[in-house]
Amino acid sequence: MPAPVLLVHGFASSFDRNWREPGWVDLLTDAGREVIAADLLGHGTAAKPHDPAAYVRLESNLAMLLPPEAVVDAIGFSLGARMLLGVAPSRPHSFGRIVVGGVGESVLRHDDPEPVARAIEGWADDAAGDPVAAGTGSGDVGAPGGGATGPGGSNLARAFTRFARTPGNDPLALAACLRRPVAPLTPEVLGRVDVPVLVVLGDQDYAGPAEPLVDALPDATLVVLEGVDHLATPMHFGFIDAALAFLGALPA
Repeated sequence: MPAPVLLVHGFASSFDRNWREPGWVDLLTDAGREVIAADLLGHGTAAKPHDPAAYVRLESNLAMLLPPEAVVDAIGFSLGARMLLGVAPSRPHSFGRIVVGGVGESVLRHDDPEPVARAIEGWADDAAGDPVAAGTGSGDVGAPGGGATGPGGSNLARAFTRFARTPGNDPLALAACLRRPVAPLTPEVLGRVDVPVLVVLGDQDYAGPAEPLVDALPDATLVVLEGVDHLATPMHFGFIDAALAFLGALPA
């Protein structure tokens, strides 16, 4: 019986938006794989607390979705990828293979979350007093630089502010998630991820370069998507094809 596949979405997204809408779920189902859905705290159908301290539970909540005895394969994007790499060292027998997209050296450093968190909060404040700004929007996050303007004109802040505008998101919960207490993963911790890992990263992704992450993992394979940035990765056929092939889950 093929292993089920746990799908873990990125920041300000959800299981449906990250995986169901681009067709991942249908492709895995067609290949005979059971899909385990995960909505991280603050996202999708999960609770949305506004206290950053609540998000210390992100990894432990994800670990609770793992079957107690069965082995799963897993695919994570961005925040979801970081969560998988954080859980895997303490659950080495729970995973068969892991695919991580939209992460690289980013998991080994601590980037200041404040510019993006303030941009998201600023949009929420503006929307509260402006019925036009509070419109539901198209739900299309587009490319960095589109949509609402964040402090300092940061492309990344603007991009994630557009994520926050997606119907069903709670901007204050997303800002709290960004401000959660978190330590960078270290090469020592990543060295305990004792399963094959596929790292997929666009060469235009701010999370790169990929090599420090690949070098820290004991059994890693790297696929670089040419001309692809962070936001385009989940829908890119290069990511989808590489991930499904790595898991032996290409539809017949």
